[in-house]
Amino acid sequence: MQFETKKMGTATILKVKDRKLDATTSPELKGKFLILCKPQLKELVIDLSEVEFCDSTGLSALLIAERKMRENLGMVKLVGVQKKVLSLLKISHLDRTFQIFDTLAKAAKG
Repeated sequence: MQFETKKMGTATILKVKDRKLDATTSPELKGKFLILCKPQLKELVIDLSEVEFCDSTGLSALLIAERKMRENLGMVKLVGVQKKVLSLLKISHLDRTFQIFDTLAKAAKG
């Protein structure tokens, strides 16, 4: 799995550079989240603009990030969620769990 990490103000942005979040890619992403989601990090922005497909294992990876950030009194924001992935988030009611933004600029303001 390919991803890119950078800082934007107080937030860390993790851009997923893969078309799929599934059983083949999510274990590596979960590991990355466990490394990133430390108490000093208060905002994690996950850029999903290149992700076209997500299954339950991909959702599980995102939920690990959310849980770890919540434990540390931080938050997770999703950016650039494509239509199919957004549909899955809505069906599973996870659109209520995550703050979802169209762009990084909107996530920075929100």
